[in-house]
Amino acid sequence: MERFEGYVFTALCSVNFLVSCLLFSKITREQREPYMDEIFHVPQAQKYCEGKFNEWDPMITTLPGLYLISVGVIKPAVWLADLSGKVVCSSGMLRFINLLFNCGNLYLLHLIICKVHLKDKSRTAWRRLLSTLSLSTFPVLYFFTFLYYTDAGSTFFTLFTYLMALYGCHKAAALLGVCAILFRQTNIIWVAFCAGTVVTQKMEEAWRTEQVKKRDEKLPIHIPFSLTGVEKVLRFLLYVTMPNNLKVVVVTAWPYICVALGFAGFIIWNNGIVVGDRSSHEACLNFPQLFYFFSFALAFSLPLTLCHLRVVRFLQSVRKRPVFYLLLVSVSLLLVWRFTLVHKYLLADNRHFPFYVWKRVYERHELVRYLLVPGYVFAGWVFTDTLKSRSPFWNLLFFACLAAATVPQRLLEFRYFILPYLLYRVHMPLPPAPRLLLESALYAAVNAATLHVFLHKPFQWPDSAAVQRFMW
Repeated sequence: MERFEGYVFTALCSVNFLVSCLLFSKITREQREPYMDEIFHVPQAQKYCEGKFNEWDPMITTLPGLYLISVGVIKPAVWLADLSGKVVCSSGMLRFINLLFNCGNLYLLHLIICKVHLKDKSRTAWRRLLSTLSLSTFPVLYFFTFLYYTDAGSTFFTLFTYLMALYGCHKAAALLGVCAILFRQTNIIWVAFCAGTVVTQKMEEAWRTEQVKKRDEKLPIHIPFSLTGVEKVLRFLLYVTMPNNLKVVVVTAWPYICVALGFAGFIIWNNGIVVGDRSSHEACLNFPQLFYFFSFALAFSLPLTLCHLRVVRFLQSVRKRPVFYLLLVSVSLLLVWRFTLVHKYLLADNRHFPFYVWKRVYERHELVRYLLVPGYVFAGWVFTDTLKSRSPFWNLLFFACLAAATVPQRLLEFRYFILPYLLYRVHMPLPPAPRLLLESALYAAVNAATLHVFLHKPFQWPDSAAVQRFMW
């Protein structure tokens, strides 16, 4: 069975790469010149190709991981083929690096899904394969595979870090985490998540031991959602934070601690997390970003998560705990009222889809943002309900990292949702094959629509002769 799955996976990888190459060729022919953020990334990478490592564009806000990897791949090709560096470091060749990262992401997603769903290994080969193929074409990530952006490489190294953490190779995971941070500084959050999985694993083992002592072996990780459950967790946390228990965690997680200390040193040296232009990337408390993410996750997981039974269970939950949901809606309304922040780029740049979401939904009327709160609550409930098979400790860690990755961002940018969505999706229980086929069809349709609009619906601004294109 494993050999058959391997053959099928190899075939899927080949088909995925062939289709991606055809799309890449079409996009590169239509848009030869650097576009959007590529006008910063491509020239910077070309400087690195020329050996000018001391020159830096101050408009670039991320570390040089993408450019270093590009040079590491392209330079050997120059030496082996005896080609001109200018030819090899063209926009098209630099974009092709992300196509290679896409293949790597496909492979890593498959390995992570197999590891996370190890207990289901004998019965769900097709579901694992369909999940992998579907996620490798996740629309927001797949679109930026064809442009010279940091997203494909950032996702690759973060997923690689998590895979090594799952296999207990923590030194390798920490080293790969450094590579992920070199692509995007905020990946320190997901490196912390990988370190946190070590802690949660120890906590789960300790919790099981406690339950066995109390002869409660049937429910080792179940914690009731009540004051009693909260009290049990608090007492348990006091127990696991004792010096002897912390020592065990530190001994295991020390590679991640070294990365965290190094990153703290970088922040002190750099006087902040952002390099280059900081004026448009200031940290803030934009709590509605969580609501936007829950809505985003619900939209892209719709074929998998939404069904009549789940809606019924949500309504039953509301009926059983009306006070809790009333309080939740009240807090959400308060967060929307006091913490909704709008970035100037969101209002000014009509080339991005979030511009139209904001303009045609949120700006229709001042009350719209408040009327959407019940929908946010439902989307959040679906999100948490889907992950209920995970331990409470893992969920607490994931939600903390999700908040840290989204809330400080002022700009509504769907690219910031890629990593948390992929981690959410791979930890979701494997759905039936028909639902996975629906998910693949949804992603294929969205990809076809976005690429069609990008390629065939160009426009011009009144004060500029340059061709503009719609994109994520």
